[in-house]
Amino acid sequence: MSTGQSAAAGSTAGALRHVLSHLVTPLLMCIGMGLAYLGAFHAPEPHDLRVDVVGAGPRAQVLAQTLQDKGDGALSVRTVADRATAVNHLKTQTSYGAYLPGKHPELLVATASSDTSATVVEKVFTKVAAAQGDPLKVTDTAPTADGDPTGQGIFFLLVAVSIGSYASVAVIGGAGAALALRIRAALVVGASLAVSAIGAAFAGPLFGLVDHGLGGVWAMAWLYSAGILLVGVGLHTFLKRWTTLGVMVLFVMLNFTSSGGIFRPELQPGFFGSLHAFWNGAGFVEGVRSHVYFGGYALGGHVLVLTLWFVAGLAVMGVAGPAEAKRRSVAAHTQGAGGSRHRAGTESRSVTASRSGAESLSEAGRVSEAQAGEELEEELEETVGV
Repeated sequence: MSTGQSAAAGSTAGALRHVLSHLVTPLLMCIGMGLAYLGAFHAPEPHDLRVDVVGAGPRAQVLAQTLQDKGDGALSVRTVADRATAVNHLKTQTSYGAYLPGKHPELLVATASSDTSATVVEKVFTKVAAAQGDPLKVTDTAPTADGDPTGQGIFFLLVAVSIGSYASVAVIGGAGAALALRIRAALVVGASLAVSAIGAAFAGPLFGLVDHGLGGVWAMAWLYSAGILLVGVGLHTFLKRWTTLGVMVLFVMLNFTSSGGIFRPELQPGFFGSLHAFWNGAGFVEGVRSHVYFGGYALGGHVLVLTLWFVAGLAVMGVAGPAEAKRRSVAAHTQGAGGSRHRAGTESRSVTASRSGAESLSEAGRVSEAQAGEELEEELEETVGV
């Protein structure tokens, strides 16, 4: 085999190894997305879904106990004294349906809390009313905005803001890696402001997902976006090209599935239901619902969740600063020692050889810069293309 053929074969083998090594990331993404989405959404079943039966007499008590027993853990049925109490439970999201038995049975729901939960409750009590030979009247005590008839528009707003945020991580963390950390932090603030403004435009004037409280929606979108960007840019210092996968695990795979935007925790496996209590996507979705539809009830807790993620992002950035400073110090020390040895060994060399060495170093620098550019481009493609 000729020298040219050997070089070509070696070049092909090297390129193939490069491609195969980069295929690991999309394959891991495929596995992670499948486990997360199918695990969370493929078979929603109610468990301990709280519903009320209105009435204090024996009939209400027997009906509640019968539903509890037949539900086999699917429902958590309680009796309440009157309609006003039942409505209050719905508006504070402590129940997801209230049944008023009688000649004209009525079911109270709150679709703004969760359209899917309201649908499950309606199916249960439609059968109860039918068994008594009566038609069921359904009353929505907390309807969604006209622009969001299914109540899931907030979830898709979460998706848009999340993608804008975690895609910006690759740009700021990768392309901005040579910038000082304080400059990257300023870019984080600017990017989160832009992403949240776009989200507010989607929620309000463009699609009418909310019909009031747009300022509060924007504020929560900014806090949510800034938290993602701070965590992601800080992690980029340590994870490098694996940042895309890490951020997707945190803010897509575990985040979207536990947000409650499609199914509330009462319809999901326990793992995702437990994440709902403290994950940032759930903080955003439930915070917007509380702000827009439930008079701000429990809003402080949801904002606290978003704030804690923001603080966690500041902490990650705070750790990244000293780590980068240490790396620069080590690199400068190594380069200085190498330069001293080089000067000691080449004092007797000619000026021509020195120029040749400088040209070689310059060429190596250009190759290194090109490789860095290729790695950044690959990282951006992995981030935006998923």
